[in-house]
Amino acid sequence: MKTLIVSIVACVTATVYNAVPEQTNEDPGHTASMYEIDLEDPYKHRILAVSRDLYKLGYKFGTKVKVSCDCPYEGVWVVRDLMNKRYKKRIDFLINEDMPIGKWNNVQINKTQ
Repeated sequence: MKTLIVSIVACVTATVYNAVPEQTNEDPGHTASMYEIDLEDPYKHRILAVSRDLYKLGYKFGTKVKVSCDCPYEGVWVVRDLMNKRYKKRIDFLINEDMPIGKWNNVQINKTQ
């Protein structure tokens, strides 16, 4: 019996966030999945926050996601955080405070093996 692997490719808007209380909650050292962040270098974890609609589509905590975009954050990231419920079809890259910020449209995401 063959196993069929279905890959969900989504087109989303991508933004960035920092591990600071103003952009997270009162505990910026932990994500929604309770993953502990190195506050000196959050970027090293390659943490991705996803909107709740994407979470329901299978982009759950621990899922590796390949991000394809014309932005400095292309590559493989791991879902470890959730965005506020007001966002739809959106991802957020956790970056260091001294890194480039931005907003990118038509970003493709795809679960990896």
